[in-house]
Amino acid sequence: MDGKTVLFVLLDQYADWEAAPLAAAINQIPGWRVKVAAPGAVRSIGGFTTVPDCGLEPELVDGCAGLVLIGGMSWRSGAAKAVVPLVRRAMERNIPLGAICDATVFLGTLGLLNGVPHTGNMLDDLKSYAGANYTGETHYRHEQAVRSGGLVTANGSAAMEFAREMLVAIGIMGEEDAGRWYRLFTKGFYEARQEAFWWFARLGAKQA
Repeated sequence: MDGKTVLFVLLDQYADWEAAPLAAAINQIPGWRVKVAAPGAVRSIGGFTTVPDCGLEPELVDGCAGLVLIGGMSWRSGAAKAVVPLVRRAMERNIPLGAICDATVFLGTLGLLNGVPHTGNMLDDLKSYAGANYTGETHYRHEQAVRSGGLVTANGSAAMEFAREMLVAIGIMGEEDAGRWYRLFTKGFYEARQEAFWWFARLGAKQA
């Protein structure tokens, strides 16, 4: 993988709405690309079947711009154990890491949220499931998405906020441009006309 590849980890029954905004934004920037890592073909909560580009070998993360764990119904199952080496390798190499929805609970079970600001679906659930491995309650933020250095966490209703923060974390956009992108795709063409002209002009210039 190279420095403009972002690796998305999908498990069976993944939350497709959590992946789409970020993946689309990345793939629309020339030179950047999304690759999907999964244990095999997986089916989303919405019924989409995805055939991955690669498996879950930990060395795949080397040189990537970021590692993204998309939430869903399997992060509390045995299938999630196969992702542990990949996540730990990313952390060792200071590769930006994003986790949304139940993938945040998965990080909590690994003790990776204990010393950094973070969020998730519900603090009580995180504490209950992660148990003694989670001691980061004082760092928990009741916010849609939280970026702390190269770590981004978000709850399952925060796909757009998660995308905005990840775009900054992986270095595709600065905070101002990520904010403009977020405004366009949350407010729409009529309330964010200037942002619409900016975004499509940017895409056109990069594709010319």
